[in-house]
Amino acid sequence: MIRLPPVYRDIENLIRTERLPTIWCPGCGLGIVMKVFLRAVKDSGIPIEKHVIVTGIGCTGRFSGYVRLDGYHTIHGRAIPFAMGLKLAKPELEVTVVGGDGDIVSIGGNHFIHAARRNIDLNVIVVNNFNYGMTGGQSAPTTPIGVKTSTAPYGHYEEALNIPYLAIASGATYVARWSVLHHVQMYESFKKMFRHRGFAVVEILSPCLLFGFRNNMSVIDIYMELRRRCRVVKNPRAEDAYIEWGSDKPIILGEFIHVEKPTLEQKISELLRKAGAAY
Repeated sequence: MIRLPPVYRDIENLIRTERLPTIWCPGCGLGIVMKVFLRAVKDSGIPIEKHVIVTGIGCTGRFSGYVRLDGYHTIHGRAIPFAMGLKLAKPELEVTVVGGDGDIVSIGGNHFIHAARRNIDLNVIVVNNFNYGMTGGQSAPTTPIGVKTSTAPYGHYEEALNIPYLAIASGATYVARWSVLHHVQMYESFKKMFRHRGFAVVEILSPCLLFGFRNNMSVIDIYMELRRRCRVVKNPRAEDAYIEWGSDKPIILGEFIHVEKPTLEQKISELLRKAGAAY
């Protein structure tokens, strides 16, 4: 069992240290996301036994294997419907889906849209590294135009998804975006996500070594690019959140929406109450 440095002692009991080191590449931002997420869990005020994590396939999918929480590792793109079933069966649980951009908004895109439309009380963390990192660095729906991937060696030519815009248009009621360099803001968003009643989406921009390799960038270069271009904006507009690569256009970060609307669970409960009264 690996003994963690003192800086991790406050969350050491929430990490499966017997499974370390992780499979994640050196420089990958997933370790940062896991650390911040576990600190937010610890400080959430919600009993640890009430927190549940659901993951799919990909590098981010290994998340559930490294945290000492009740967790489920599901099939590719199906983490959200699995989590929906869990939440409807046990509404007292705080259910969080953690996935990559490919898992959540590509193969799982249909589930993402309809979970947002229903406003079910789920938390969804989308770690966006702009490609399919685990399977060889192929183009993903979030790959910016002009970026080289293993399936676009001359440059990606399709428009990329704007995750905050998609989430809000679909009905999500809490949406934020940060990078792995903005761990303080990430931590606060995760805590808000836990308190929020409704479909919450937090996108985290994270470097990937394969993405950098295809585009002649080291992982340090990617971190520096994020540091140079990311701008925290108060009350940002989701339509301004499109990401271009290889330009000076700012990458917009912030909280895009935070509103309260009836959740799917509340509507079902009201329906059952009326049905009971009718009979």
